[in-house]
Amino acid sequence: MAGSHHHALVHHGHSWLQAVPAHVKILATFLFVLAVVATPREAVWAFGAHAALLVAVVLASRVPLRHLAPRLLVEVPFVVFAGLLPFVATGPRIEVGPLLLSQAGLWGAWSLLAKGTLGVGASLLLAATTPAPEIVTGLARLRLPAQLVLILGFMVRYADVISRQLQAMRVARESRGFRGGGLRSWPVLASTAGALFIRSYERGERVHLAMLSRGHDGRLHVERTPVAATSWAVAMLLPLAAAGVLVAARVVP
Repeated sequence: MAGSHHHALVHHGHSWLQAVPAHVKILATFLFVLAVVATPREAVWAFGAHAALLVAVVLASRVPLRHLAPRLLVEVPFVVFAGLLPFVATGPRIEVGPLLLSQAGLWGAWSLLAKGTLGVGASLLLAATTPAPEIVTGLARLRLPAQLVLILGFMVRYADVISRQLQAMRVARESRGFRGGGLRSWPVLASTAGALFIRSYERGERVHLAMLSRGHDGRLHVERTPVAATSWAVAMLLPLAAAGVLVAARVVP
């Protein structure tokens, strides 16, 4: 996983959160999301508390909100689905202006939007402060299945290579006068996709043979350096606070 990997999700800055080891941040993010998901949907105030905690960590990490906000658009499909729930769900209905909406659907839409937005926000903060290769290494340190970690590692490493290859093929098409649009362009795009698949497959074979010649044994070797107790304590503040909100939400409706 050596090498430079620049990704649009990563915010290149210098903050205390970026210095925390990747596996610690992954575990903290997972526990926070778990607490959010377990929060009863009827405890509306609790989701406000979760959001305040997450925003506080974002501000403390010095990741600009303008970096995270546009990337929240990734949840647009969930927003659309949540918007349809009050209309298609069954059960008792209530009047909201001229509309007759399902009560269960409204609660389901609220739960999906609140929990989904908080989960996506936490994941984006993790991605903004942790380069993708470090996330893969962190997953290995958390003892995820080795084959899964290897697949993720290769995907991260060669996604940019494949995208650059596709960009070069697009430039080559346009330099020959190709302009996409309409059914007539479909055969050309199909041949491009086929050529990209063949080139990617052949590149993968060459890379695999090169790795074998260098002694690759099918395992990801990770250096397991000890983590300072302060890093654990700081990283676990968010999930512990979220767990406190969860307990309070279970006790106080």
